[in-house]
Amino acid sequence: MGRNTRKRRTPLATKAIAASAALALGGGGLIWANFYASAHESNDSAQNQVKSAAAQQVATIACPDVGQKLTNVPANAQKGVAVELANLDKQVTEAYARLASTRQAQAGDSSFVQNAIVGPLKEKRAATIDRIRLDVQRVGGKFDTSLAQLAACTTMTANQTTAGGQQNGSQQQGGQQQNGGQQQGGQQQGGQQQNGGQQQGGQQQNQNGGQAGNGPTAADFVDITKAAANVQGKPQAGGNASKGTFTTKCGVNANKNHNTDNVIVAPGVANGAHHLHDYVGNQKVNAFSSNQTFLQGGTSCQNKNDLSSYYWPVVRIQDGTQDFDQNKDGGGKEGNVGKILTPVQAEIKYVGNPQSKVVAMPQFLRIITGDAKTTTNGLGNANAHWSCTGFENKVQLTTQYPICPKGSQVVRTFAFQSCWDGKNIDSANHRTHVAFADPASGRCGNGFKAIPQLTMRLVYNINPPTVQNGVVKNAYAVDGFPDQLHKAATDHDDFISVTTGGLANKIANCINSGQQCQ
Repeated sequence: MGRNTRKRRTPLATKAIAASAALALGGGGLIWANFYASAHESNDSAQNQVKSAAAQQVATIACPDVGQKLTNVPANAQKGVAVELANLDKQVTEAYARLASTRQAQAGDSSFVQNAIVGPLKEKRAATIDRIRLDVQRVGGKFDTSLAQLAACTTMTANQTTAGGQQNGSQQQGGQQQNGGQQQGGQQQGGQQQNGGQQQGGQQQNQNGGQAGNGPTAADFVDITKAAANVQGKPQAGGNASKGTFTTKCGVNANKNHNTDNVIVAPGVANGAHHLHDYVGNQKVNAFSSNQTFLQGGTSCQNKNDLSSYYWPVVRIQDGTQDFDQNKDGGGKEGNVGKILTPVQAEIKYVGNPQSKVVAMPQFLRIITGDAKTTTNGLGNANAHWSCTGFENKVQLTTQYPICPKGSQVVRTFAFQSCWDGKNIDSANHRTHVAFADPASGRCGNGFKAIPQLTMRLVYNINPPTVQNGVVKNAYAVDGFPDQLHKAATDHDDFISVTTGGLANKIANCINSGQQCQ
Protein backbone atom coordinates (compact mmCIF):
# COMPACT_ATOMS: atom_id res chain seq x y z
CA MET A 1 0.00 0.00 0.00
CA GLY A 2 1.02 3.65 -0.06
CA ARG A 3 3.42 5.41 2.23
CA ASN A 4 0.77 6.44 4.73
CA THR A 5 -0.04 2.83 5.52
CA ARG A 6 3.52 1.60 6.06
CA LYS A 7 4.00 1.85 9.80
CA ARG A 8 7.37 1.69 11.50
CA ARG A 9 7.90 1.31 15.23
CA THR A 10 9.05 4.58 16.71
CA PRO A 11 9.99 5.56 20.26
CA LEU A 12 6.57 7.19 20.46
CA ALA A 13 4.93 3.93 19.43
CA THR A 14 6.82 2.11 22.17
CA LYS A 15 5.61 4.65 24.70
CA ALA A 16 2.05 4.24 23.42
CA ILE A 17 2.15 0.47 23.90
CA ALA A 18 3.47 0.99 27.42
CA ALA A 19 0.58 3.37 28.02
CA SER A 20 -1.75 0.64 26.79
CA ALA A 21 -0.52 -1.69 29.48
CA ALA A 22 -1.00 1.02 32.08
CA LEU A 23 -4.53 1.61 30.85
CA ALA A 24 -5.31 -2.08 31.05
CA LEU A 25 -4.32 -2.00 34.70
CA GLY A 26 -6.31 1.18 35.21
CA GLY A 27 -9.93 1.57 34.16
CA GLY A 28 -10.04 -1.37 31.78
CA GLY A 29 -8.53 -3.70 34.35
CA LEU A 30 -11.24 -2.76 36.85
CA ILE A 31 -13.95 -3.69 34.37
CA TRP A 32 -12.25 -7.01 33.76
CA ALA A 33 -11.83 -7.67 37.49
CA ASN A 34 -15.44 -6.77 38.23
CA PHE A 35 -16.65 -9.17 35.55
CA TYR A 36 -14.78 -12.11 37.00
CA ALA A 37 -15.49 -11.13 40.60
CA SER A 38 -19.18 -11.22 39.79
CA ALA A 39 -18.92 -14.62 38.16
CA HIS A 40 -16.81 -16.02 40.97
CA GLU A 41 -19.02 -14.75 43.74
CA SER A 42 -22.18 -16.16 42.20
CA ASN A 43 -23.35 -19.56 43.35
CA ASP A 44 -25.05 -20.12 40.02
CA SER A 45 -22.55 -22.24 38.09
CA ALA A 46 -24.89 -22.34 35.11
CA GLN A 47 -24.66 -18.57 34.82
CA ASN A 48 -20.86 -18.81 34.79
CA GLN A 49 -21.00 -21.42 32.05
CA VAL A 50 -23.22 -19.18 29.97
CA LYS A 51 -20.71 -16.34 30.26
CA SER A 52 -17.80 -18.59 29.36
CA ALA A 53 -19.64 -20.10 26.42
CA ALA A 54 -20.64 -16.68 25.16
CA ALA A 55 -17.03 -15.53 25.14
CA GLN A 56 -16.14 -18.48 22.88
CA GLN A 57 -19.16 -18.17 20.59
CA VAL A 58 -18.63 -16.62 17.18
CA ALA A 59 -19.11 -12.89 17.63
CA THR A 60 -18.59 -11.59 14.13
CA ILE A 61 -17.25 -12.30 10.68
CA ALA A 62 -13.84 -11.00 9.62
CA CYS A 63 -13.36 -10.48 5.89
CA PRO A 64 -10.23 -9.01 4.26
CA ASP A 65 -10.77 -5.43 3.11
CA VAL A 66 -10.40 -5.69 -0.66
CA GLY A 67 -10.76 -1.94 -1.18
CA GLN A 68 -7.61 -1.17 0.81
CA LYS A 69 -5.58 -3.38 -1.53
CA LEU A 70 -6.80 -1.69 -4.70
CA THR A 71 -4.24 1.08 -5.12
CA ASN A 72 -4.31 1.43 -8.92
CA VAL A 73 -7.72 1.39 -10.59
CA PRO A 74 -8.07 3.07 -14.01
CA ALA A 75 -10.41 6.07 -13.99
CA ASN A 76 -12.81 4.40 -16.45
CA ALA A 77 -13.21 1.44 -14.11
CA GLN A 78 -13.57 3.28 -10.81
CA LYS A 79 -17.35 3.62 -10.86
CA GLY A 80 -17.92 -0.07 -11.54
CA VAL A 81 -15.31 -1.11 -8.99
CA ALA A 82 -16.93 1.13 -6.36
CA VAL A 83 -20.27 -0.59 -6.93
CA GLU A 84 -18.67 -4.02 -6.52
CA LEU A 85 -16.84 -2.97 -3.36
CA ALA A 86 -20.19 -1.81 -1.99
CA ASN A 87 -21.56 -5.24 -2.88
CA LEU A 88 -18.82 -6.81 -0.76
CA ASP A 89 -19.90 -4.67 2.20
CA LYS A 90 -23.52 -5.64 1.63
CA GLN A 91 -22.63 -9.32 1.52
CA VAL A 92 -20.81 -9.12 4.86
CA THR A 93 -23.72 -7.19 6.38
CA GLU A 94 -26.16 -9.86 5.22
CA ALA A 95 -23.91 -12.66 6.49
CA TYR A 96 -23.61 -10.99 9.88
CA ALA A 97 -27.40 -10.67 10.08
CA ARG A 98 -27.69 -14.38 9.41
CA LEU A 99 -25.03 -15.07 12.04
CA ALA A 100 -26.97 -13.06 14.62
CA SER A 101 -30.31 -14.70 13.83
CA THR A 102 -29.19 -18.35 13.93
CA ARG A 103 -27.69 -18.69 17.40
CA GLN A 104 -29.87 -21.67 18.25
CA ALA A 105 -28.81 -23.55 15.12
CA GLN A 106 -25.16 -22.76 15.85
CA ALA A 107 -25.47 -24.16 19.35
CA GLY A 108 -26.68 -27.46 17.95
CA ASP A 109 -24.23 -27.78 15.06
CA SER A 110 -20.57 -26.83 15.39
CA SER A 111 -20.16 -26.69 11.61
CA PHE A 112 -23.22 -24.52 10.98
CA VAL A 113 -21.39 -21.19 10.73
CA GLN A 114 -18.84 -22.53 8.27
CA ASN A 115 -21.29 -24.47 6.12
CA ALA A 116 -24.26 -22.11 6.15
CA ILE A 117 -22.65 -18.67 6.44
CA VAL A 118 -18.89 -18.41 5.89
CA GLY A 119 -18.71 -20.90 3.02
CA PRO A 120 -21.50 -19.33 0.91
CA LEU A 121 -20.09 -15.88 1.71
CA LYS A 122 -16.74 -16.90 0.24
CA GLU A 123 -18.44 -17.95 -3.00
CA LYS A 124 -20.28 -14.63 -3.30
CA ARG A 125 -17.12 -12.66 -2.57
CA ALA A 126 -15.11 -14.66 -5.09
CA ALA A 127 -17.63 -13.85 -7.81
CA THR A 128 -17.61 -10.16 -6.85
CA ILE A 129 -13.81 -9.94 -6.83
CA ASP A 130 -13.79 -11.53 -10.26
CA ARG A 131 -16.20 -8.87 -11.51
CA ILE A 132 -13.77 -6.27 -10.18
CA ARG A 133 -11.03 -7.99 -12.18
CA LEU A 134 -13.14 -7.80 -15.32
CA ASP A 135 -13.93 -4.11 -14.72
CA VAL A 136 -10.23 -3.30 -14.43
CA GLN A 137 -9.00 -5.45 -17.30
CA ARG A 138 -11.81 -4.35 -19.62
CA VAL A 139 -10.30 -0.85 -19.77
CA GLY A 140 -6.73 -2.08 -20.09
CA GLY A 141 -5.77 -1.98 -16.42
CA LYS A 142 -3.69 -4.52 -14.55
CA PHE A 143 -5.26 -6.63 -11.83
CA ASP A 144 -3.37 -8.40 -9.09
CA THR A 145 -4.78 -11.91 -9.31
CA SER A 146 -3.63 -12.65 -5.76
CA LEU A 147 -6.59 -10.54 -4.61
CA ALA A 148 -8.76 -13.58 -5.33
CA GLN A 149 -7.37 -15.01 -2.10
CA LEU A 150 -9.22 -12.28 -0.19
CA ALA A 151 -12.55 -13.99 -0.84
CA ALA A 152 -12.26 -16.21 2.23
CA CYS A 153 -13.51 -14.89 5.55
CA THR A 154 -12.88 -16.07 9.09
CA THR A 155 -14.82 -15.79 12.31
CA MET A 156 -13.90 -13.99 15.53
CA THR A 157 -14.97 -14.81 19.07
CA ALA A 158 -15.96 -12.15 21.57
CA ASN A 159 -12.52 -12.41 23.17
CA GLN A 160 -10.82 -11.64 19.87
CA THR A 161 -12.85 -8.50 19.27
CA THR A 162 -12.44 -7.00 22.75
CA ALA A 163 -11.57 -3.32 22.34
CA GLY A 164 -10.08 -3.99 18.92
CA GLY A 165 -7.49 -6.29 20.45
CA GLN A 166 -6.99 -8.86 17.72
CA GLN A 167 -7.05 -9.07 13.96
CA ASN A 168 -8.41 -12.27 12.45
CA GLY A 169 -7.26 -14.28 15.42
CA SER A 170 -3.71 -12.88 15.58
CA GLN A 171 -2.57 -10.39 18.19
CA GLN A 172 -2.86 -6.78 17.03
CA GLN A 173 -0.39 -4.34 18.53
CA GLY A 174 -1.88 -0.98 19.37
CA GLY A 175 -0.32 2.40 19.38
CA GLN A 176 1.25 2.42 15.93
CA GLN A 177 -1.05 4.74 14.03
CA GLN A 178 0.52 8.13 13.46
CA ASN A 179 -2.19 10.70 13.96
CA GLY A 180 -1.46 14.14 12.63
CA GLY A 181 1.92 14.45 14.31
CA GLN A 182 0.94 12.86 17.62
CA GLN A 183 1.17 9.25 18.63
CA GLN A 184 -2.02 8.24 20.39
CA GLY A 185 -1.45 5.50 22.92
CA GLY A 186 -3.81 4.12 25.49
CA GLN A 187 -4.93 1.25 23.28
CA GLN A 188 -6.48 -1.61 25.16
CA GLN A 189 -4.81 -4.90 24.37
CA GLY A 190 -6.97 -7.96 23.84
CA GLY A 191 -7.70 -10.56 26.43
CA GLN A 192 -10.72 -9.23 28.30
CA GLN A 193 -13.92 -11.21 28.33
CA GLN A 194 -17.04 -9.78 26.78
CA ASN A 195 -20.18 -9.93 28.87
CA GLY A 196 -22.36 -12.80 27.79
CA GLY A 197 -25.98 -13.67 28.27
CA GLN A 198 -26.77 -10.38 29.95
CA GLN A 199 -29.81 -8.17 29.85
CA GLN A 200 -29.12 -4.74 28.30
CA GLY A 201 -31.68 -1.97 28.13
CA GLY A 202 -34.57 -4.41 28.29
CA GLN A 203 -33.48 -5.99 25.04
CA GLN A 204 -32.80 -9.56 24.00
CA GLN A 205 -29.91 -11.33 25.73
CA ASN A 206 -26.79 -11.79 23.62
CA GLN A 207 -23.08 -12.29 24.00
CA ASN A 208 -22.03 -9.19 22.06
CA GLY A 209 -23.73 -6.64 24.30
CA GLY A 210 -25.58 -3.57 23.17
CA GLN A 211 -29.20 -2.81 22.59
CA ALA A 212 -29.21 -4.53 19.19
CA GLY A 213 -26.89 -7.40 20.08
CA ASN A 214 -23.83 -6.04 18.28
CA GLY A 215 -22.08 -3.99 20.95
CA PRO A 216 -20.77 -2.14 22.72
CA THR A 217 -19.83 -4.18 25.79
CA ALA A 218 -18.41 -3.35 29.21
CA ALA A 219 -14.86 -3.90 27.95
CA ASP A 220 -15.36 -1.07 25.46
CA PHE A 221 -15.55 1.54 28.25
CA VAL A 222 -13.01 2.92 30.67
CA ASP A 223 -13.23 5.38 33.56
CA ILE A 224 -11.06 8.18 32.22
CA THR A 225 -9.99 9.21 35.70
CA LYS A 226 -8.23 5.83 35.98
CA ALA A 227 -6.67 5.86 32.51
CA ALA A 228 -2.95 6.43 32.14
CA ALA A 229 -1.86 9.71 30.60
CA ASN A 230 -0.70 9.11 27.03
CA VAL A 231 -0.75 12.38 25.08
CA GLN A 232 2.62 13.07 23.48
CA GLY A 233 4.17 16.46 22.82
CA LYS A 234 3.93 18.04 19.38
CA PRO A 235 6.98 18.31 17.10
CA GLN A 236 9.12 21.39 17.72
CA ALA A 237 8.39 24.19 15.26
CA GLY A 238 11.11 25.11 12.78
CA GLY A 239 11.97 28.46 11.32
CA ASN A 240 9.72 27.93 8.30
CA ALA A 241 6.70 26.74 10.30
CA SER A 242 3.20 27.79 9.30
CA LYS A 243 1.70 28.77 12.67
CA GLY A 244 -1.63 30.34 11.78
CA THR A 245 -5.12 28.88 12.07
CA PHE A 246 -8.35 29.24 10.14
CA THR A 247 -11.65 28.43 11.86
CA THR A 248 -14.87 27.83 9.94
CA LYS A 249 -18.19 27.78 11.82
CA CYS A 250 -20.61 25.34 10.24
CA GLY A 251 -22.98 24.39 13.06
CA VAL A 252 -23.69 21.06 14.77
CA ASN A 253 -26.21 19.60 12.31
CA ALA A 254 -29.12 20.95 14.34
CA ASN A 255 -31.23 20.69 11.18
CA LYS A 256 -30.63 16.91 11.21
CA ASN A 257 -29.11 16.55 7.76
CA HIS A 258 -28.48 12.79 7.75
CA ASN A 259 -28.08 9.89 5.35
CA THR A 260 -26.49 6.44 5.25
CA ASP A 261 -24.61 7.00 1.98
CA ASN A 262 -20.92 7.63 1.45
CA VAL A 263 -20.23 9.44 -1.81
CA ILE A 264 -16.46 9.02 -1.42
CA VAL A 265 -16.32 5.27 -0.89
CA ALA A 266 -19.56 4.17 -2.57
CA PRO A 267 -20.63 6.75 -5.17
CA GLY A 268 -23.94 5.91 -6.78
CA VAL A 269 -24.85 3.35 -4.11
CA ALA A 270 -27.69 4.14 -1.70
CA ASN A 271 -26.94 3.08 1.90
CA GLY A 272 -23.34 2.49 0.94
CA ALA A 273 -22.15 3.30 4.47
CA HIS A 274 -24.64 1.02 6.27
CA HIS A 275 -24.65 3.61 9.09
CA LEU A 276 -25.91 7.14 9.59
CA HIS A 277 -23.81 10.30 9.14
CA ASP A 278 -24.14 13.84 10.44
CA TYR A 279 -23.46 16.41 7.70
CA VAL A 280 -22.39 20.01 8.16
CA GLY A 281 -21.14 22.38 5.52
CA ASN A 282 -22.42 21.39 2.10
CA GLN A 283 -26.13 20.62 2.32
CA LYS A 284 -26.64 18.47 -0.76
CA VAL A 285 -24.36 15.50 -0.29
CA ASN A 286 -25.54 11.97 -0.90
CA ALA A 287 -24.46 8.93 -2.89
CA PHE A 288 -25.45 10.56 -6.18
CA SER A 289 -23.74 13.92 -5.70
CA SER A 290 -20.99 15.08 -8.03
CA ASN A 291 -18.43 17.86 -8.14
CA GLN A 292 -20.97 19.91 -10.07
CA THR A 293 -23.75 19.45 -7.52
CA PHE A 294 -21.39 20.28 -4.65
CA LEU A 295 -21.09 23.78 -6.10
CA GLN A 296 -24.87 24.14 -6.00
CA GLY A 297 -25.39 22.60 -2.57
CA GLY A 298 -25.49 25.62 -0.30
CA THR A 299 -23.79 25.47 3.07
CA SER A 300 -24.45 25.54 6.80
CA CYS A 301 -21.16 27.42 7.28
CA GLN A 302 -21.20 31.10 8.18
CA ASN A 303 -18.63 31.69 5.47
CA LYS A 304 -20.75 31.06 2.38
CA ASN A 305 -17.63 30.42 0.32
CA ASP A 306 -17.07 27.25 2.34
CA LEU A 307 -19.05 24.62 0.48
CA SER A 308 -16.93 21.80 1.84
CA SER A 309 -18.62 18.70 3.19
CA TYR A 310 -17.74 17.58 6.71
CA TYR A 311 -19.45 14.36 7.77
CA TRP A 312 -19.05 11.75 10.49
CA PRO A 313 -21.01 8.78 11.92
CA VAL A 314 -23.58 9.75 14.53
CA VAL A 315 -23.31 8.87 18.21
CA ARG A 316 -26.28 7.20 19.91
CA ILE A 317 -27.34 6.52 23.48
CA GLN A 318 -28.39 2.88 23.91
CA ASP A 319 -30.88 3.24 26.73
CA GLY A 320 -33.72 1.23 25.20
CA THR A 321 -35.10 4.12 23.15
CA GLN A 322 -35.30 4.25 19.36
CA ASP A 323 -35.03 6.97 16.75
CA PHE A 324 -36.62 7.77 13.40
CA ASP A 325 -34.59 5.09 11.57
CA GLN A 326 -35.33 2.13 13.84
CA ASN A 327 -36.88 0.20 10.93
CA LYS A 328 -34.64 1.51 8.15
CA ASP A 329 -31.49 0.40 6.35
CA GLY A 330 -28.41 1.79 8.02
CA GLY A 331 -30.38 2.23 11.23
CA GLY A 332 -32.17 -0.36 13.34
CA LYS A 333 -32.29 -2.89 10.50
CA GLU A 334 -28.49 -2.99 10.62
CA GLY A 335 -27.90 -2.78 14.34
CA ASN A 336 -27.54 0.99 14.70
CA VAL A 337 -30.04 1.70 17.46
CA GLY A 338 -30.77 4.20 20.18
CA LYS A 339 -31.31 7.93 20.40
CA ILE A 340 -29.19 10.00 18.03
CA LEU A 341 -27.21 12.69 19.81
CA THR A 342 -26.48 16.08 18.27
CA PRO A 343 -23.13 17.56 19.32
CA VAL A 344 -23.36 20.60 21.54
CA GLN A 345 -20.20 21.91 19.89
CA ALA A 346 -18.59 21.21 16.51
CA GLU A 347 -15.31 23.06 16.09
CA ILE A 348 -13.67 22.93 12.66
CA LYS A 349 -10.20 24.39 12.38
CA TYR A 350 -7.37 24.28 9.84
CA VAL A 351 -3.85 24.42 11.24
CA GLY A 352 -0.35 24.61 9.78
CA ASN A 353 2.78 22.48 9.59
CA PRO A 354 5.65 22.74 12.12
CA GLN A 355 8.33 22.55 9.42
CA SER A 356 7.02 24.23 6.29
CA LYS A 357 4.51 26.53 4.68
CA VAL A 358 1.34 24.94 3.35
CA VAL A 359 -0.09 24.92 -0.15
CA ALA A 360 -3.78 25.51 -0.74
CA MET A 361 -6.03 22.48 -0.74
CA PRO A 362 -7.04 21.50 -4.27
CA GLN A 363 -10.69 21.80 -5.22
CA PHE A 364 -12.70 18.61 -4.56
CA LEU A 365 -9.94 16.92 -2.54
CA ARG A 366 -11.35 13.92 -0.66
CA ILE A 367 -9.90 12.70 2.64
CA ILE A 368 -11.06 9.89 4.90
CA THR A 369 -9.38 9.66 8.29
CA GLY A 370 -9.68 6.61 10.49
CA ASP A 371 -11.07 3.21 9.55
CA ALA A 372 -14.68 2.10 9.94
CA LYS A 373 -13.56 -1.56 9.98
CA THR A 374 -10.85 -1.75 12.63
CA THR A 375 -12.63 -4.55 14.51
CA THR A 376 -11.72 -6.89 11.68
CA ASN A 377 -8.99 -4.91 9.85
CA GLY A 378 -6.89 -4.23 12.93
CA LEU A 379 -5.64 -0.83 14.08
CA GLY A 380 -3.30 0.02 11.20
CA ASN A 381 -5.44 2.92 9.97
CA ALA A 382 -7.22 3.72 13.23
CA ASN A 383 -7.36 7.44 14.00
CA ALA A 384 -10.04 7.68 16.67
CA HIS A 385 -9.60 10.06 19.60
CA TRP A 386 -12.04 9.86 22.51
CA SER A 387 -11.66 11.93 25.68
CA CYS A 388 -13.51 14.12 28.17
CA THR A 389 -13.43 17.86 28.75
CA GLY A 390 -10.73 18.54 31.31
CA PHE A 391 -8.72 15.49 30.19
CA GLU A 392 -8.00 16.18 26.51
CA ASN A 393 -4.38 17.20 27.12
CA LYS A 394 -3.76 14.08 29.20
CA VAL A 395 -5.69 11.13 27.77
CA GLN A 396 -6.82 10.32 24.23
CA LEU A 397 -8.40 6.89 23.75
CA THR A 398 -8.49 4.93 20.52
CA THR A 399 -10.00 1.57 21.40
CA GLN A 400 -12.32 2.46 24.27
CA TYR A 401 -15.03 4.99 25.03
CA PRO A 402 -14.45 7.19 28.06
CA ILE A 403 -16.70 7.28 31.09
CA CYS A 404 -16.44 10.94 32.07
CA PRO A 405 -16.78 12.28 35.62
CA LYS A 406 -19.68 14.48 36.65
CA GLY A 407 -19.60 17.85 34.91
CA SER A 408 -17.35 16.61 32.11
CA GLN A 409 -18.46 16.10 28.50
CA VAL A 410 -17.48 13.43 25.96
CA VAL A 411 -15.16 14.71 23.21
CA ARG A 412 -14.36 13.20 19.80
CA THR A 413 -11.48 14.78 17.92
CA PHE A 414 -10.05 14.17 14.47
CA ALA A 415 -6.73 15.24 12.98
CA PHE A 416 -6.77 14.57 9.24
CA GLN A 417 -3.85 13.65 7.01
CA SER A 418 -1.92 16.85 6.24
CA CYS A 419 0.39 15.80 3.40
CA TRP A 420 -0.80 15.63 -0.23
CA ASP A 421 0.86 13.99 -3.23
CA GLY A 422 0.45 17.20 -5.23
CA LYS A 423 -1.47 15.50 -8.04
CA ASN A 424 -4.58 13.57 -7.10
CA ILE A 425 -7.79 14.61 -5.34
CA ASP A 426 -8.57 10.97 -4.54
CA SER A 427 -7.05 7.52 -4.91
CA ALA A 428 -8.41 4.05 -5.57
CA ASN A 429 -8.32 3.10 -1.89
CA HIS A 430 -9.00 6.71 -0.80
CA ARG A 431 -5.76 6.79 1.22
CA THR A 432 -2.58 6.83 -0.85
CA HIS A 433 -2.99 10.38 -2.24
CA VAL A 434 -2.66 11.81 1.28
CA ALA A 435 -0.49 10.92 4.26
CA PHE A 436 0.26 11.86 7.84
CA ALA A 437 3.32 13.96 8.56
CA ASP A 438 6.17 12.26 10.40
CA PRO A 439 5.10 12.20 14.06
CA ALA A 440 8.54 13.14 15.39
CA SER A 441 9.50 15.95 13.00
CA GLY A 442 6.21 17.00 11.42
CA ARG A 443 7.71 16.78 7.93
CA CYS A 444 5.87 15.38 4.92
CA GLY A 445 7.45 12.47 3.08
CA ASN A 446 9.28 12.75 -0.21
CA GLY A 447 7.03 13.98 -3.01
CA PHE A 448 4.30 15.09 -0.63
CA LYS A 449 3.36 18.68 0.13
CA ALA A 450 2.03 20.11 3.37
CA ILE A 451 -1.59 21.28 3.18
CA PRO A 452 -3.70 22.92 5.88
CA GLN A 453 -4.47 20.20 8.40
CA LEU A 454 -8.17 19.82 9.05
CA THR A 455 -8.94 19.25 12.72
CA MET A 456 -12.37 18.70 14.21
CA ARG A 457 -13.62 18.60 17.79
CA LEU A 458 -17.11 17.33 18.61
CA VAL A 459 -18.49 17.68 22.14
CA TYR A 460 -21.48 15.76 23.54
CA ASN A 461 -23.59 15.91 26.69
CA ILE A 462 -23.79 12.27 27.76
CA ASN A 463 -24.88 10.86 31.09
CA PRO A 464 -22.03 8.54 32.11
CA PRO A 465 -22.66 4.85 31.41
CA THR A 466 -22.34 2.50 34.37
CA VAL A 467 -20.66 -0.90 34.49
CA GLN A 468 -22.09 -3.42 36.94
CA ASN A 469 -21.19 -7.10 37.08
CA GLY A 470 -19.60 -7.00 33.66
CA VAL A 471 -22.57 -5.28 32.01
CA VAL A 472 -22.65 -1.71 30.71
CA LYS A 473 -25.91 0.19 31.15
CA ASN A 474 -26.97 3.25 29.16
CA ALA A 475 -24.03 2.80 26.84
CA TYR A 476 -23.25 5.19 24.02
CA ALA A 477 -21.58 4.22 20.77
CA VAL A 478 -20.68 5.47 17.34
CA ASP A 479 -22.67 4.15 14.37
CA GLY A 480 -20.91 1.58 12.20
CA PHE A 481 -21.13 -1.49 10.02
CA PRO A 482 -23.09 -4.11 12.01
CA ASP A 483 -20.23 -6.63 11.97
CA GLN A 484 -17.88 -4.08 13.58
CA LEU A 485 -19.70 -4.31 16.92
CA HIS A 486 -19.70 -0.55 17.58
CA LYS A 487 -16.10 -0.47 18.76
CA ALA A 488 -14.64 2.93 19.61
CA ALA A 489 -11.69 2.39 17.24
CA THR A 490 -14.02 2.32 14.24
CA ASP A 491 -14.65 6.06 14.53
CA HIS A 492 -13.80 7.94 11.35
CA ASP A 493 -14.44 11.22 9.57
CA ASP A 494 -14.89 12.27 5.96
CA PHE A 495 -14.15 15.49 4.12
CA ILE A 496 -14.56 16.92 0.63
CA SER A 497 -12.91 20.30 0.00
CA VAL A 498 -15.18 22.63 -1.96
CA THR A 499 -14.57 26.39 -1.89
CA THR A 500 -15.42 29.47 -3.92
CA GLY A 501 -14.22 33.08 -3.95
CA GLY A 502 -10.57 32.15 -3.51
CA LEU A 503 -11.20 30.74 -0.01
CA ALA A 504 -8.68 27.90 -0.35
CA ASN A 505 -5.88 30.40 -0.99
CA LYS A 506 -7.10 32.64 1.85
CA ILE A 507 -6.93 29.71 4.27
CA ALA A 508 -3.38 28.84 3.19
CA ASN A 509 -2.22 32.48 3.29
CA CYS A 510 -3.70 32.99 6.75
CA ILE A 511 -1.94 29.92 8.10
CA ASN A 512 1.37 30.76 6.42
CA SER A 513 1.34 34.30 7.80
CA GLY A 514 0.72 33.13 11.37
CA GLN A 515 -2.69 34.76 11.74
CA GLN A 516 -5.79 33.41 13.51
CA CYS A 517 -8.60 33.84 10.99
CA GLN A 518 -12.20 32.84 10.52
